[in-house]
Order: sequence, then structure tokens, then C-alpha cells
Amino acid sequence: MVKIKQVAIVGGTHGNELTGAYLVNKFANSPHLIQRQSFTTMTMLANPQAFKLVRRYVEKDLNRCFINDDLQNTNLKTIEEKRAKEINHILGPKGHSKVDFILDLHSTSANMGLSIILVNQELFNLRVAAYLSAIEPSVKIYSWTEPGQENSFLNSLCDRGFSIEVGPVAPGSLNATIFQKTEQLIYQMLDYLDADNQGNSGTGTNTINIYEHLRVVDYPKNSVGEIEAMIHPQLQGRDYEPLNPGDPMFITFDGQTIFYEGKDTVYPLFINEVAYYEKGIAMCLTQKKIMKINY
Repeated sequence: MVKIKQVAIVGGTHGNELTGAYLVNKFANSPHLIQRQSFTTMTMLANPQAFKLVRRYVEKDLNRCFINDDLQNTNLKTIEEKRAKEINHILGPKGHSKVDFILDLHSTSANMGLSIILVNQELFNLRVAAYLSAIEPSVKIYSWTEPGQENSFLNSLCDRGFSIEVGPVAPGSLNATIFQKTEQLIYQMLDYLDADNQGNSGTGTNTINIYEHLRVVDYPKNSVGEIEAMIHPQLQGRDYEPLNPGDPMFITFDGQTIFYEGKDTVYPLFINEVAYYEKGIAMCLTQKKIMKINY
């Protein structure tokens, strides 16, 4: 049986995602809110320099800096690369972490609602996610793993844990309703970890939908890399909804519709995420799987 002794709640991995950053500040000022009988909980503001500037990052996306080779490479000197090494020292090292569970808080401009983002399919993480989706049916579960590729997210420092991604929230802003829903989900998660440690979490089986990552899709671009089309109005805001072959996907600036040409129905996520324009990502395509999880 997994025993959780130390939980880390991280916010501000992206400095303009204020929901997580201000929740971490709240918890740091009122630690009794996140302490439980059977474990201790620490907080971390991951990228304080970016948070001060209200920017996603200063020099490099911190949530792409946790590849083992990069963490060991002393020649990497950006603010975020150095900060990733500090975080790895505090919470890690990667693969042998000092903490037993990492919760990384994020927000998105996309219509993702309350989402749990898994970086692995560790059974314990699935159990916690299944429990949370059972008591809060609006919670969606997205497994962002790519076979054969090491995960570069901060959460990958520990096998147990995940991200909570909430939206839509404009970058550099707060939404009180989403803030409060995120806060309550955190308390419910901590309560479950505490009860599970003590053998009091109960038992049950929850049939959950897991959205498994397939691939990313870029915006249509010309030969010099300029965007030539936007998300189609019929797709905008429809995260987690089916995209069928032949459905509208993009619309060009002169009004021509570009249709989805895949053979199978997929489920787009992070549709039109503001921060992903620079990454060449218009959306992430997923497949929907039904899984039974015992908890």
C-alpha cells in the first residue's frame, strides 16, 4: 500500500497563470488549510521571477525543463533552466523524489473546465483521479504521455501526482469562480490522500473517461510560417467534444473552411490556447477510452 508522507503543491510554474500562484500564496499564509493528520504539505512558487513580471516565463518555458539530461547539464544557464535544477534539488532528484506526491497547478485560456493532467498512468494516480471525478463529475482526465519520450513537465519529478489545469482563464488574470472550484478540488484531493493513508478511503469502482494524447495539430501556415487560418467558430470552445471526419476545423481569413480529414473521431483539447501559438499547437488531439478503476 502506498503511503503518502510528503505532498508538494506547486503554483506559478507559468508566471502568468495566477490561479495556482495565488492559491500557493494563500496556502503558504494559512498552512492549516492544507495540512492533514497523516502527512505534511509544502508549497512552492515555481517561477517567482516570471510571476513578478506576470509573464509565462522569462527566458524559457519552465514546464519543458525537466528532462534528466537537461537537469544534469551545467552548461544550460537560462533563468528557467537554473530554476529547474533548484526545484529538482528540492523536490527530486527526478525518479527518486523526496516528496511522495506533486500537485502542479495550471490555468489555460482554453475551455478545459476542471482537468486532471496525468504524465503517467501510475495506478495510484488513476485511483485519485477516479475518486475526484466520482465526487465532481465535471472533472475530466487527460493523459498526456508520448511513448518513447521522456516527459519534460515539472510533475515528472515524482511518479505520484498530476497537474490540475483549469479554464478558461485569461493569462495574467483571476476568475473567482474557477479559483474557488480549484481550491475545493485540492481540499478534496488532500482529504482522500489522508483517508487512504489511514485505510479509510472506502472502496469502489468508477468507470471513467480518459482522454489519451494522440498528437498535436498546428495552424495552417504559409511557406514563411505565417498563420493562414483560425480555429473554426463551430470548434471554438468545444474542448473534450468529438471532432468527426469532415467536421469544420479551421477557417481561413477569406472565409474558406478547412475540414478535419482524419479517419477516426477524436477529441480536441487546449483548443486555441494562447500560450501554444509560439509552440505551433492549435490543439491537442486525443482518443477517448473508458476505464474501470478500483479505489
